[in-house]
Amino acid sequence: MKSGREIVEILEAYDLTGSYRAAAELAGCDHHTVARYVKLRNEGRSPQERTHRARPIDEFMDKIEELVARSGGRVRADVVHRRITAMGFTGGERTTRRAVAAVKQTWQAGRRRVFRPWIPEPGLWLQFDWGEGPRIGGRRTALWCAWLAWSRFRVVIPVFDKTLPTIVACLDATLRRLGGVPGYVLTDNEKTMTIEHVADIAVRNPEIVQVARHYGTTIRTCIPADPQSKGGSENAVKIAKADLVPTAANLLQDYRSFAELEAACREFTDHVNGRVHRETRRRPAEALLEERGRLHPLPQQPFTVAFGTTRRVNWDCTISVDGVRYSVPHELVDTRVWARFHGDELIVTAVTDTGPAEVARHPRAQPGSPSILDEHYPPRARRSDTEDRTPRANTADEAAFLALGPGAAAWLVEAGAAGVRRVRRKMAEAVALAKLHGVAAVDQALGVAALAGRFADNDVIRILAHQRDHDSEPTRASETHSLQPGTSAWAAFGTTTTGDQA
Repeated sequence: MKSGREIVEILEAYDLTGSYRAAAELAGCDHHTVARYVKLRNEGRSPQERTHRARPIDEFMDKIEELVARSGGRVRADVVHRRITAMGFTGGERTTRRAVAAVKQTWQAGRRRVFRPWIPEPGLWLQFDWGEGPRIGGRRTALWCAWLAWSRFRVVIPVFDKTLPTIVACLDATLRRLGGVPGYVLTDNEKTMTIEHVADIAVRNPEIVQVARHYGTTIRTCIPADPQSKGGSENAVKIAKADLVPTAANLLQDYRSFAELEAACREFTDHVNGRVHRETRRRPAEALLEERGRLHPLPQQPFTVAFGTTRRVNWDCTISVDGVRYSVPHELVDTRVWARFHGDELIVTAVTDTGPAEVARHPRAQPGSPSILDEHYPPRARRSDTEDRTPRANTADEAAFLALGPGAAAWLVEAGAAGVRRVRRKMAEAVALAKLHGVAAVDQALGVAALAGRFADNDVIRILAHQRDHDSEPTRASETHSLQPGTSAWAAFGTTTTGDQA
C-alpha cells in the first residue's frame, strides 16, 4: 500500500506525461500501479481503497451478522467460532475473531449511544449510592456515599444495614452536614425507594414519599439497569471504597471497631472536600458555602417515624422493650430514644445535634435475660459487685497509713479478707514504724506481709529486721514441697529378721 504522498506523486507524473509507462519511470513504480490509481480516481473512489480478497469465512458472514444482531452485539467470538465450525468452517479461531470484531464495529456504528453533557445547577441535585464496606469482626458493613452534583461535596457514612430507617438517618445526617435541602435526590431503584415499575413508570415506596415530603425534596430514581443515567455517584462510591476498604493497593489494616471506621470516614470526607476538585478547579467545601444559598431550609426536627417506638432511658442506662431490658450509652440517661427490631437484632436510635444516629445494637433477648454491654457504662461503673474495692481513706489515720504506699493498701485489703483483729491498732503501729525505719522500708514490709499472709502482732517488725539483715526475698515453699510426713517409715512393717526367728 502506497502512502498518500506517493499516490499524489504518481498521479502528478501521469498528468504530466499522459503515459502509464512514462509516469512509472518518473515515480519509480510499475506501470500497472499507475493504471490502477488512475482508474480509481476516474471512478471517484479513494486511491487508498483496498481490493477485497475472497476468504473462506466469507460464506459464513451472514451467519456471523445474524448472531451479532440477535445478541445485541454481545456474543463472544469463541461462541461464534463453535457455531460456524459445526456448519463446515475449517479456518482458525483468529480469523473468526477478526470477522466478529469487524461485524460488531459495523453493527454498533449506527446504534452508539450519544450523551449530552449534564451541567448541574446549584442547589438542585443530591445523589447517593451504596458501596461495600470493610468487615468488622466478621460482619459486613455498607458505605452511604452522597454528593451534591454542583459543588461536588461528598458525605460518606458507614452503616450495618440498608433498611429504610437507616436510609432516613443517613439522609438526615447528610442534609444537616450540607446545611440545607436540595430540590431532588437521585438514587437507585431499590425496594426502599421503588416498589415496582408499571409501563416503565416507577411506583414509589409510600414511606420514602413521606420522608421526602417531610424534608421538602423529591425522590428520583435512575433507569433500571442503566448506570449511565445516574451520573457521578458511581465514581464517588469507587473513590470511597478505594480509600476506606482495606486492600493490598492502599495497605490499610483491618478496622478493630465500628468507631474506627466512622473516624476513617470523617477523615476521608474532610480530605476530599478540602482539596481542589479536578473538574471544577475549586474546593468542594468552598463551593458548598456558595451553594447553600440555593438550598431549601432544613426542618428542625428529623423524621423519626421510621425509627421505631420511643423509649425513655432509665437511670441505669437501660430501656425496656417487650419486657426485656437493653443497655444504651450512659450519656443518654433520662433522654428519649427509638427502638426497632430488624430480624433478630434490636436497633436503638437517638437524635443528636448532628441528626439521628444508631447508638446501640443488641441480639434479641428473652424476658429474664437482659442484654447489657460493658461499653455502654463508664469504666468505674463496670466493676462487678464481687470485685475487691480500692482502699479510700475516710479519716486522718487511714490517710496516714495509705500514704505509705501500695504495700500498705495491699496489706489492708488482705487483712480485711482474712478477718484480722485490731486492724486499726496495727495500722497505727505501721505509721509509727515508718518514722523510725523509713516509709519505703515499712511499705515493702507491709507488702511482704500481705503476700505471705502474716498479720500477727510484731510480724511487720520481724520482716523489717529480716530485710535489714538479709535484704532478700522471703523464702517460700515450692509447689512440690509438702509438710505431710511420708510413709517410708512403714516400709519394713510386718517383716522379721533371721535373729528374731532364732
